[in-house]
Amino acid sequence: MRCSCRSTMRGMQKQILISGGGIGGLAAAIGAARAGCEVRLFERAAQFSEVGAGVQIGPNVVRRLQAWGLQRELQAVAAFPERLQVRSAVDGHVLATLPLGLSVIERYGAAYATIHRADLHSLLLSGVRDKAEVHLNLGQSIEHHSEADGVVTVKLKNGVLVEGDALIGADGLRSGTRARLLGERATRASGHLAYRAVVSQAQLPKAMRTTQVTAWLGPRLHVVQYPLRRGELMNVVAIRHGQAPAELDSWDHSANASDLESALANTCSALRDLIQAVPHVGGGWRLWPLSDRAPVRGPDEMAQGLVALLGDAAHPMRPYLAQGAGMAIEDAAELQRALSMHDLEVSLRLRRYALNRWQRNARVQERSRRNGLIFHATGPVRWGRDMAMRVLGARLLDVPWLYRGDGSNASQL
Repeated sequence: MRCSCRSTMRGMQKQILISGGGIGGLAAAIGAARAGCEVRLFERAAQFSEVGAGVQIGPNVVRRLQAWGLQRELQAVAAFPERLQVRSAVDGHVLATLPLGLSVIERYGAAYATIHRADLHSLLLSGVRDKAEVHLNLGQSIEHHSEADGVVTVKLKNGVLVEGDALIGADGLRSGTRARLLGERATRASGHLAYRAVVSQAQLPKAMRTTQVTAWLGPRLHVVQYPLRRGELMNVVAIRHGQAPAELDSWDHSANASDLESALANTCSALRDLIQAVPHVGGGWRLWPLSDRAPVRGPDEMAQGLVALLGDAAHPMRPYLAQGAGMAIEDAAELQRALSMHDLEVSLRLRRYALNRWQRNARVQERSRRNGLIFHATGPVRWGRDMAMRVLGARLLDVPWLYRGDGSNASQL
């Protein structure tokens, strides 16, 4: 069975097919719809859901959500920390602080927010659910795609063929779209394990509750904690060096609390108390073996012909700059701008999208990797890092090039 969903005359509404219904896929659907396209999104799960824990979204991302008319929805579910502080995981001393809150709004024109991943997913879903031009197809996955004569054709798992004007692969770290476009290339293991938990702040002792972002830096490990859902919840992420067993190759597993507590045995009592409190207040640790890919090497790794990649499908990154979801949303905003260039053929619009995104994504990928080395430093490097933070403070923690960036490299076709 073949379903044609493409325009047949110049100037008619373009038909955009999207693989993946996560944060990147929904953001892409918003961007494409706002560019005047009709969208068909295919998600393999039978219902929309998003597992995971917290997400930090800087002002560069909040501005995109505001432009999509989602400020009210964000305000209703996010937390807006007043500051970021970095502490030594070894002795508990504060190394540096950065004002957030109104200070960030004054500097960058938008807030710094922390949000549960499920809430961010629901927020984006609210941006497309009632749009007549967006068709959400659950329980359907794209198994194959091909391109010929200005048409991209996808084959669904049920055998149905669907034609469109472009395909956007927003299908995650192990993207099938990417494998077909660029060839099968395995992700690379980072050698880091992430333990994540979300707990009710009301269940914690008052001294452990927080309204700010705190990063604890230690040898070969670090821990980040921050509020979610208007401050009702706390997200805790502990990342340590270690290799996951082969059977834990996928991204979400139940974790053994004693393993994490043992890894943090030489940290300060305040941090150990926080980690030990998580299971006692009903929080369950989830384990993610972290993987990524090398930084994007050029625009061809983000778009070729009528097929483009977005988010983790294009540029998975380590979480040490807190920009994984943010870069997917920036991608979608740039995709909107490119698809709005109605005088260009679709392939040239996608080329413009890739030209305007690949260098920024590569820079964020590389900076995220470098931050991991700094966060987990040992010996003299750790001492030098701590001294630099004490002296330079906020100047080291602020990231103007990231928060001010418009997502474009001003590249030319």
